[in-house]
Amino acid sequence: MLPSSQAAFVCPEKYGQFEDPKQCDKYYECEDSIPKEKLCPDGLMFDPLNRKINKCDQPFNVDCGDQPPKGNHNCPRKNGYFAHPDPTICHLFYNCIGGEYTEVPCTPGLHFDEYQGTCVWPVSSGRSGCRQNDKKLKDGFECPKEAQADGNGQAVAHPKFAHPDDCQKFYVCLNGVEPRELGCSLGEVYNEEDQKCDAPENVPGCEDWYKDHPDFKST
Repeated sequence: MLPSSQAAFVCPEKYGQFEDPKQCDKYYECEDSIPKEKLCPDGLMFDPLNRKINKCDQPFNVDCGDQPPKGNHNCPRKNGYFAHPDPTICHLFYNCIGGEYTEVPCTPGLHFDEYQGTCVWPVSSGRSGCRQNDKKLKDGFECPKEAQADGNGQAVAHPKFAHPDDCQKFYVCLNGVEPRELGCSLGEVYNEEDQKCDAPENVPGCEDWYKDHPDFKST
């Protein structure tokens, strides 16, 4: 005797694989008009338009319409990468394994794109309403909201910035969002172009920074 769900499904053709009308990771394999209920591997969804024998594919490749897969609040499927349930938190996502989730941060400055299943530049993620960073130091410095990239276009994990008034000091943004004020050793100034502490004569505008310092005055 067939289970009730199988008994209710009518094969549109004698042979083939056909989608379930309510659940997008479920499908039926029909042989001689007899349906056999099947489930895609966890994290995949059935694509009736796929011409391959195995029609299960990644969620971002399948238009599920109104057929949600089974899951829970944090893990729409037992396995896979999913956006944080709070839509304003764009830099974190959930890695679900066996229905248990682990919260994973994107590389600083990137947002999770649930359609691609990876972290991308905010402009490419198609997300809006993301929570903004509001951490400031006492002097008013805050980490830029835009991701910082190196010469190769790769996101910088802990970007640095020159202090506007003090050549010896500089700022570092831990993970791109947590501002810290740091300083070079006495006798050095921060070289923003090379992202390091350097001799004053190598940094335009800071050549005479130690001119009046008591430890550097000529005797």
